[in-house]
Amino acid sequence: MFKNTHLWLPGYLARSRQRGFTGPAHVFFCFVDHFEPLWRGASVEQGLERVRAWRANYPKMAEQFHDADGRSPPHSFFYPSEEYRPELLDELAKLCQAGYGEVEVHLHHDNDTPDNLTRTIEEFKVKLRNHGLLANDASGKVRYGFIHGNWALDNSRRDGRWCGVNNELRVLRDTGCYADFTLPSAPSDTQTRKINSIYYATDDPLCPKSHDTGEDACVGKRPSGDLLIVQGPLALNWRERKWGLLPRIENADVAGYAPATSARIAKWVEQRIEVKGKPDWIFVKVHTHGCQERNFDTAWGQSAARMHQMLHVNFNQGRPFVLHYVTAREVCNLIHAAEQEIAGTPQILRDHGLFPPPIRLGGQPKASQQQS
Repeated sequence: MFKNTHLWLPGYLARSRQRGFTGPAHVFFCFVDHFEPLWRGASVEQGLERVRAWRANYPKMAEQFHDADGRSPPHSFFYPSEEYRPELLDELAKLCQAGYGEVEVHLHHDNDTPDNLTRTIEEFKVKLRNHGLLANDASGKVRYGFIHGNWALDNSRRDGRWCGVNNELRVLRDTGCYADFTLPSAPSDTQTRKINSIYYATDDPLCPKSHDTGEDACVGKRPSGDLLIVQGPLALNWRERKWGLLPRIENADVAGYAPATSARIAKWVEQRIEVKGKPDWIFVKVHTHGCQERNFDTAWGQSAARMHQMLHVNFNQGRPFVLHYVTAREVCNLIHAAEQEIAGTPQILRDHGLFPPPIRLGGQPKASQQQS
């Protein structure tokens, strides 16, 4: 249970006391998903059943809830490149086209090289783009968010498995990654010392785990380093103790074995993950493996509905909190808007910088047509 806590517990215990709010506190809730339809070697037919279950059921749950901007909760699907099948992405693209989410890049790899990793990502970007997915920046460059499979970002496992690329942060940067959303990974040994932060990591191409530390994103300060790291909450939960004695580790994993509770949701917000100098903007990023049947209930079933109801009751009914549902792309836009001190409401700033994917702007998926 407390495996590898030495990596992050000192930083957690040394955190500064919470500050008060100078005005309304905006809570940005982002649900990211290691979305793996072919989990456990499933056939394409089984994968289609899983994605179709999402198409049929997620909108029914999401339409029951709205944030302060009148928006239902979207989902950020991080789809693994090694599981690409055009028919699966066709189904998922339809869900995104209806406004229920956006697709980003997920990858499991092992004993890889920088050149092969670059080629893998560039080829997968083209495939996703053929379905009308992924964002553009103002220059027209295709951009993507990233989650590393097995948590092993930048070759961060001690045994060197499930990556192999010590300069992975630079490869991600050079291929258009706008931010990494892998962390937290506790109790894995891939967990960083820096926690509950939004920061820029600088790659050391000769060493693994360059994102172990970094420079905080800050109002009025230009981005630095090689890659933006957006972490979810990591904490000790004393309110829901194991065996009534030991605190549970809160690592932002929402699953069938770890459903959201009122105590967990409060702990997520209490970590106050923010752009430094903007304490009234709180970013809450939680994760799941939503294509596993055992997690369907916490992703779009009754358990998910209870989570959103608790979010609504605690953070969407007036001062001091205002709730906003956001995708991974929108999180990045809001972070940069805060850094640049751009005036505007969160609703307007969601799409500032990285534009919605073409399928949300009227573009049609082309992959099936190209396969025929």
